[in-house]
Amino acid sequence: MAYKVLVVDDSSFFRRRVSDLLELDPNLTVVDVATNGREAVEKAIALRPDAITMDIEMPVLNGIEAVKKIMVESPTAIMMFSSLTHEGAKATLDALDAGALDFLPKKFNEIAKNTDDAGSLLRERVVQLARKSKFLKRKPRSLIMPRETKLKGASSKPLRRTMGELKPTVNSPVSAQVVKRSSGKSYKLLAIGTSTGGPIALQNILTQFPADFPLPIIMIQHMPAAFTEAFSNRLNSLCQISVKEAKNGDVLKPGCAYLAPGGMQMILDGTENAAKLKILEDKSDRVAYKPSVDISFGSAAKIFSGNVLGIILTGMGADGREGSRMLKSKGATIWAQDEESCVVYGMPQAVTTAGISQLSIALDAIAPSILKEIGHG
Repeated sequence: MAYKVLVVDDSSFFRRRVSDLLELDPNLTVVDVATNGREAVEKAIALRPDAITMDIEMPVLNGIEAVKKIMVESPTAIMMFSSLTHEGAKATLDALDAGALDFLPKKFNEIAKNTDDAGSLLRERVVQLARKSKFLKRKPRSLIMPRETKLKGASSKPLRRTMGELKPTVNSPVSAQVVKRSSGKSYKLLAIGTSTGGPIALQNILTQFPADFPLPIIMIQHMPAAFTEAFSNRLNSLCQISVKEAKNGDVLKPGCAYLAPGGMQMILDGTENAAKLKILEDKSDRVAYKPSVDISFGSAAKIFSGNVLGIILTGMGADGREGSRMLKSKGATIWAQDEESCVVYGMPQAVTTAGISQLSIALDAIAPSILKEIGHG
């Protein structure tokens, strides 16, 4: 049976274009379209689609507010279409706050070099999200309202909603298995690679770290160049540790997380006790992802050898498998997010099925397990 998709956009041209591209996949059927956010909410409740594509700027009710209402009334896997601008980045992150699972640039020439490639990517992403929708719909309403997240330096009073808070926990089983005992291994670096679903997963993990977290952290998130600065700033405002978009020449410091800039490659250089970052342009077609988890993890293996805890989170594809293999060959520890808690179980599955990952772990258990493993919790 084909997955049901609701297409939401105030442009009749774009509704038709997206619908036509989606219908080329026999696994997808567009059951209806909506022209504004209010209509989207009504049709989401009535039709219960497996996935929704959603524009952000619409009349009557915008896409962000529509996502909030849908995730409360009829939880559904939602992909946003966004512009690759500073304001577009902020709006897209707000949509992820509201409960959307993924996003793509609205201008298809920013997705791929031609319409055929863009259509294939669109269909693949929607199919992956539609597969996750069944997990959203079976969650009881009590799980839809999230735990609170503290702003940096704030009191313990309840604060504003943050990424994923109105979203049902596609994250993890209620009884997540946390590592009970440290292996006793010494670490000098925490390295995290992720893609689809990563912004929510990264926030889940980083907001649980204390201000005195003892390791530097590198993060490789597949994300457009226009988004990484806005995303790192948002994380920095929510976390007790420091979070920044990585800059060329940054010296790695404990308790600071460095997010690889979109469209660039992040390389570790120097020595284990004086490591710094190189941010390099990559105009070649040899590497599909910019930034690439494989490249950053591979450079970490050269500098830190086996003193790395590497984590592969939710994401499409297999980026991170070869970099994780290099780290493990040096004696590093590799963990992967488990299937049920992933938005897309591509990257974690790649390292797990290759026998590289030593632990498959639910998202909600990752942060406390990291703290236990490094002897800080």
